[in-house]
Amino acid sequence: MSHIGITDHDSVGGVVRAHVAGRRNAVRVLPGACVHVRNVDAMPGDPPIARVLLYPESRQGWGHLCRVLTMGKRRSVKGHCNVHLADVLTHHKGLLAIAMVPPLGPRLEPPNDSFMSLVQQTARVFDDDRLSLGIVRHMHGHDRESLSVWTSLSSQVHAPLVACNDVYLHAPKRRVLLDVMTCVREQCTIDHAGWRLHANAECHVKAPQTMAALFEDYPKAIQRTADIARRAAAFSLDALRYEYPREICPPDTNEDAYLAQLVDEGVADRYPKGLPTAVRTQLEHEKELIAELGYAPYFLTVFDLVRFAKSRGILCQGRGAAANSAVCFVLGLTSVDPDRGNLLFERFVSRERQEPPDIDIDFEHERREEVIQYIYRRWGREHAALTATTITWRWRSAIRDVGRVLAIDDAVVDALASDRHTPVEQGRSALAVQLAQSLKGFPRHRSQHVGGFVMTRGPLCELVPIENAAMDDRTVIEWDKDDIEALGILKVDVLGLGMLTCIRRCLDMVNGALDLAKSNSTRSEPLLSLYTIPQEDPAVYDMCCKADTVGVFQIESRAQMAMLPRLRPRCFYDLVVEIALVRPGPIQGGMVHPYLRRREGREPVTYPNDAVKHVLERTLGIPLFQEQAMSLAMVAAGFTAGESDDLRRAMAAWKRRGNDMHRMGKKLMTGMRQRGYDEGFIERCWRQIHGFSEYGFPESHAASFAVLVYASAWLRCHYPAAWACSLINSQPMGFYAPAQIVADAKCHGVQVHAIDVNHSGVGCTLERDDSAMRLGLRLVRGLSLDDATAVVGARLQGGAFCSVHDVARRSGLAAGALRRLARADAFVSMDLDRQSTLWAIQELERGQLPLFDHGEAIGKRD
Repeated sequence: MSHIGITDHDSVGGVVRAHVAGRRNAVRVLPGACVHVRNVDAMPGDPPIARVLLYPESRQGWGHLCRVLTMGKRRSVKGHCNVHLADVLTHHKGLLAIAMVPPLGPRLEPPNDSFMSLVQQTARVFDDDRLSLGIVRHMHGHDRESLSVWTSLSSQVHAPLVACNDVYLHAPKRRVLLDVMTCVREQCTIDHAGWRLHANAECHVKAPQTMAALFEDYPKAIQRTADIARRAAAFSLDALRYEYPREICPPDTNEDAYLAQLVDEGVADRYPKGLPTAVRTQLEHEKELIAELGYAPYFLTVFDLVRFAKSRGILCQGRGAAANSAVCFVLGLTSVDPDRGNLLFERFVSRERQEPPDIDIDFEHERREEVIQYIYRRWGREHAALTATTITWRWRSAIRDVGRVLAIDDAVVDALASDRHTPVEQGRSALAVQLAQSLKGFPRHRSQHVGGFVMTRGPLCELVPIENAAMDDRTVIEWDKDDIEALGILKVDVLGLGMLTCIRRCLDMVNGALDLAKSNSTRSEPLLSLYTIPQEDPAVYDMCCKADTVGVFQIESRAQMAMLPRLRPRCFYDLVVEIALVRPGPIQGGMVHPYLRRREGREPVTYPNDAVKHVLERTLGIPLFQEQAMSLAMVAAGFTAGESDDLRRAMAAWKRRGNDMHRMGKKLMTGMRQRGYDEGFIERCWRQIHGFSEYGFPESHAASFAVLVYASAWLRCHYPAAWACSLINSQPMGFYAPAQIVADAKCHGVQVHAIDVNHSGVGCTLERDDSAMRLGLRLVRGLSLDDATAVVGARLQGGAFCSVHDVARRSGLAAGALRRLARADAFVSMDLDRQSTLWAIQELERGQLPLFDHGEAIGKRD
């Protein structure tokens, strides 16, 4: 089969994967969609007027198809599409249309008036031989009569017949699986599915010879199929060209010149004492490569987001491959100083890979939505949207869905979900296990990516359909990150990170204290920022070596705390290694203990040759980072840059596409054997590289995170009170509850003052000489943030409270909120204990109002 045109329903969500698979197997995949056209006044659940297959025969046609689907999806809730006939007729240029037989199943129903009207109107617009009527051999006993009706209709509207197959299966044996998936979609059991199921398994892919035999009485319909395939093949997804958003540049300059100007300005800010020679050389190399590949608009787009965040006081930090870039550092996109590392820019931008750069930016988790909505305002809904994430069936979800369809007892399904090897008897339970195994890896539903944004110069809705997300004010494209990467489309990850919220709050507290100190003395300490925190402080590393890291980013878990005294980090790169070492990948790959033994001098550091030494020397001969695995494949197994990148993809998607990893493993070991490497070294390397598929860290990510590790450790070391306040105010996050954070702060000499309505803020605050902290009202169990804000606002406006009634009267708190404050002993400053306060609240509830206006007597003890 040389061409195939299988269409998704109201979607082009699968066409990229089909396109890539077709290219790999020398089959031309014809992209298109099966659009369900509905009446303008159709209600949810109403059947469509008709199914119309739309195939583009040009780039314009593809744009119109995507726009039609976008219109249908944007007027519907997530997961639905409401395309009107006017949408298709208005955006018809460049499209081939096939109107399909209205009903599915064995019941023969002649075309109704709505369908006839649709066909007639479509025929008038698609008048240049672009409309066909699709005929199908359903093999349900009514095909002869059905084909007769369609032959007559073809003569009436002058639209030729085309032989179709209406495919839902690749082989008849999958009929049962199709029925189960249909029931999952329709949310019914197999016993009550009725006519919603296909009558038989004839909707499978058939060989060309079989199709010719089925339609031997309709040779023109067979010829029409070949004609449409030829015309639709004039367009390919390879013709899609992504254009970066056009940035606004100063007059008389272009985007490359503007980027160079911003780089120069950033150098003055990042390197006030002068630019190191190595960094200057790196910057010139990067600017040259960026200009050559035309990536300046990308960097300017990301810079615009960071500039907006900084203008709102939102702390952000680029990570991932962006950490490899000196340009990203001086632009303020990342805080990883290239003068402190040895990361390769080519891991980020490369001539050979011909892929767009991919920058991940973490923003404060509580304020990320501000940045997301700025993107929508800045570019418009037709030019910016989040990418999708394809959620696939895993064992638990598969067995639960299949169990519901087969009406299996919940207790049996729970047992199978917890242990797939649970013995089952013959019957539905055994069938459920078999079907669930087959279902694993199938797409289950489409969700929104955590923060991956696509922005385009032209209308994004003419590149890929856009749909509403389940969350308000979010719109999402139909393709996921693998799809857009395959087509070379730009993505910027706008992510949220709680630790940035914590660090920003701490910096604000510390800088506020420094400002106050300056006004009261001659001290002139500079204000702190993420990248001006003093580097390589021995006290910070001493603290880490003792595993005194409660609340420190990434190294606060029990596993990390157990590793720190063994690794004993003494420099920034040691933190990079620490972050990467305690991960499932290195643990499963057997890398941890060999590395520690070599670091401690208990095992010799050896390399089979200088090429491998160059790759692994920094980590003592043990591949700890994803980039090292890729480089090792190139120098030891002869992989090309492209094959090395395929290995990276296979490692990242091993759980979804395990066969790719096994295929790459065979190629890797074969290449190493051909180059004469020892079998023990080969096996060890493969075991370690395979370990990365269980979640290993790229060095670039580890370097970005190490910046935050050091910053959080430095702040905790030198400003423990401010750090504890910030950590509690940023909850929930991390491994520790507020009570544990408070206990740890006390161990480090921080005075902790209890919650009090006359002294506490909404969050925790610093007191006196900044070595003491006051717990905030937000820690009162059950007290809402609105109630806490009301108490603080009333106190700031009218002064200290004098009684429980005063609190109730001025803040408007209900009795329940007052009781929560009482149980937290928050009225001590009024000389009220917990029980006296509760009695006073009970009196207020009973309406026993005080004698005096201000309630001085209420609740007072003698």
